[in-house]
Amino acid sequence: MGLTKKSTCLGALKGTVGVNIKSSIEIVVALAGNPNTGKSTVFNSLTGLNQHTGNWPGKTVSNARGGYRYRNKEYVLVDLPGTYSLLANSVEEQVAGEFICFGRPHATVVVTDATCLERNLNLVLQIMEITDRVVVCVNLMDEAARKRIVIDLERLSALLGVPVVGTTARSGRGLSELKSAIEGVAFGRIKTSPLKVDYGKTLERAVKELEERIGVLAGERINERWVALRLLEGDSPLIRSINSCLGFDLEADRQLRQKLADIRAEFMEKGLSSEEVRDVMVSAIVKTAEVIGRDVVTFNGKAHNRLDNRIDSVLTSKTFGIPIMVALLGVVFWITIQGANVPSALLADGLFWIEERLFVLFGRIGAPAWVADILVSGVYRTLAWVVSVMLPPMAIFFPLFTLLEDLGYLPRVAFNLDHYFKKACAHGKQALTMCMGFGCNAAGIIACRIIDSPRERLIATITNNFVPCNGRFPTLIALALIFFAGAAGALGSLAATLAVLAAIVLGVGITLLVSRLLSKTILKGLPSSFTLELPPYRKPQVGKVIVRSIFDRTLFVLGRAVAVAAPAGLIIWVMANTSIGGASLLAHGARMLDPFARLMGLDGYILMAFVLGFPANEIVIPILIMSYTAGGVMVEPGSLAEMRQLFVDNGWTWVTAVCMMLFSLNHWPCGTTLWTIRKETQSWKWTWVSFLVPTITGILLCIIAAQGARLLGLA
Repeated sequence: MGLTKKSTCLGALKGTVGVNIKSSIEIVVALAGNPNTGKSTVFNSLTGLNQHTGNWPGKTVSNARGGYRYRNKEYVLVDLPGTYSLLANSVEEQVAGEFICFGRPHATVVVTDATCLERNLNLVLQIMEITDRVVVCVNLMDEAARKRIVIDLERLSALLGVPVVGTTARSGRGLSELKSAIEGVAFGRIKTSPLKVDYGKTLERAVKELEERIGVLAGERINERWVALRLLEGDSPLIRSINSCLGFDLEADRQLRQKLADIRAEFMEKGLSSEEVRDVMVSAIVKTAEVIGRDVVTFNGKAHNRLDNRIDSVLTSKTFGIPIMVALLGVVFWITIQGANVPSALLADGLFWIEERLFVLFGRIGAPAWVADILVSGVYRTLAWVVSVMLPPMAIFFPLFTLLEDLGYLPRVAFNLDHYFKKACAHGKQALTMCMGFGCNAAGIIACRIIDSPRERLIATITNNFVPCNGRFPTLIALALIFFAGAAGALGSLAATLAVLAAIVLGVGITLLVSRLLSKTILKGLPSSFTLELPPYRKPQVGKVIVRSIFDRTLFVLGRAVAVAAPAGLIIWVMANTSIGGASLLAHGARMLDPFARLMGLDGYILMAFVLGFPANEIVIPILIMSYTAGGVMVEPGSLAEMRQLFVDNGWTWVTAVCMMLFSLNHWPCGTTLWTIRKETQSWKWTWVSFLVPTITGILLCIIAAQGARLLGLA
């Protein structure tokens, strides 16, 4: 089920959802909660693989929807963006608040972390102001037990006035009770009486004055108390959403407008500005959460977080934090590169075996030879290259990266790099999106959704291509082995490793530098603040991590790559096999580009290979080899030694290798990534900027390196 007008906003207000449940085919359940509470684990455990992911209409925040069946009833679970509060104006908070209010789900499950319940209760109290159909899920009960934290769930339920269920979603414990509580609340068998936060005499009197008139205007379509609070604090984005869904402007009503004016005048007399009214509300919520927390949570030991703190004292320290991060990243890369070799070769063998069978098939059906060449040697071979090179590294890298995420390490990466990105006037979370770019830049672009500020999200999007993806690593590694390992003799492997590591460090440095330049020019602004919570370390669920990373990341990115590479294969074949004046179109293009390429320390064929490799970086080397051997189809050399000899015979030096590594690191994003940028930004302008910024950077670096080597007599 997708989110339609029947499940959001206007459709809900007309009574199609959350009103007449007996006539509903599906029961809609909203899943809310702070980040790092295990909300996604609860969602995955309840829905299994019966889920879909997309974007909220008009927003870059992703949503996940899944279904499950309980006692012959169909339930649709909507996973809302993780948020700490509904009182801020980030896209995530707007989406979560608007769906709970206007979507009118039959029940809202608020997932909390048993190890830090008091902080999570802030969101619980805010949601209970919107709806009385609430179930509180206290997750990570196993972590709380390990830290000797005891929570009185019955007392918590009595204080909140809603059902409370303790769960350990990773192992499935408590999920049956959670389903039962959801059913009870959705069908009205469990009567709820949510606790109302006391905001003090002044605010409470003002709320009562507004509630009556709001009830007359809106009927039972919306929670009058919640709307009154939003009007008092002046939450403009949410007020606009309220007006949009009601179909009229609340403040256009003369009586309500007069009441608001009188109340605000009274507030001003008492020295209460809009900001101070908001502070009073937040303070009341926090104090209420503190009182409840002290009543229901018992810490049986002063050092319940001692182990986590000891680990963090090392992993986030100024001395060891960055080196450990680089070392871990290096291990992940090494496992990815080494582990991908065998499956990549096997996959290539299998796909190219199919290629031979396809030629046989076309021969049997009597298809013209040129048709077989175009479809098999052109389209199919390009697809085979992309799949065989991209799939194994992604299938290894993404699960490893997700394991670090599941373990709780990635927020520590953001913590370590936050200072540097702040200096670059960028967002600390850009560190996470940059790390995702090492696997695939398209996936890194999608990860930019976690950044609230549109300006900083654009900076992260534009600069993500400066870190090499798995499609560029084979080029970097091959060139390092060919031109640096051989020159270093016995230390060849170390020299090649250092060359690749230097390229990675350079990419990170350029990311920071360009981020700062963008923030001082076309994307001016100050870095925004954000809450960075360091979640407790947890034992990763290897099986679920592998399944989730393969389906949500690997296959998603591979699908986009295949869609771009297929037509490119046709174009490459046509250019390589269409001759004018005794030379192919590919050769003519290389000759035209050669003067400028020489200025960059390259040659026309190298630059042409990058141009034709636009659909996927994986096919740059095969195209280059095809050009040098004057073949009509992409081929792979038998060994690195053969590849080195081929390159040397065509005029390569170590300067050529360095410049090609620099341009591989810094040039336009691949077709898949640009397509993703266009989808995420909804703008051709920023897509072109994302194309030009790394390309201009790469051209300048290559010119500086090539001409500098020539001036110094090194070339």
